[in-house]
Amino acid sequence: MTVKRIVANVGTQNIQKAHQFYSEILGLEQLMNHDFITTYGSGETSQVQISFLTEGGSDTQAPDLSIEVDNLDELLTAFKEIDYNIEYGPVSEPWGVRRFYVRDPFRKLVNILEHGN
Repeated sequence: MTVKRIVANVGTQNIQKAHQFYSEILGLEQLMNHDFITTYGSGETSQVQISFLTEGGSDTQAPDLSIEVDNLDELLTAFKEIDYNIEYGPVSEPWGVRRFYVRDPFRKLVNILEHGN
């Protein structure tokens, strides 16, 4: 038996709030849209992963989601232009990532990160 995919599910009564944050800013495509569920994603492939945290590193709160991107500064600017509050960072961490924390429209703490900078 092989795990093929892990999907993050976020419960909400207002699915439409996801569009600006996850599609317009992060650039994810809407892959599925039914009355009760909307799914965003991309054509990128990655390893199946699930992380368990006691904290978020550097004495920060454990984030609900971590999203790796290829241009952290571009997203940081986009979030600031729309007045999203950056709760932590941007900072270069000793384990080799540059990141910031922002809350999505559902109050989930999202760790936006870029490797190798």
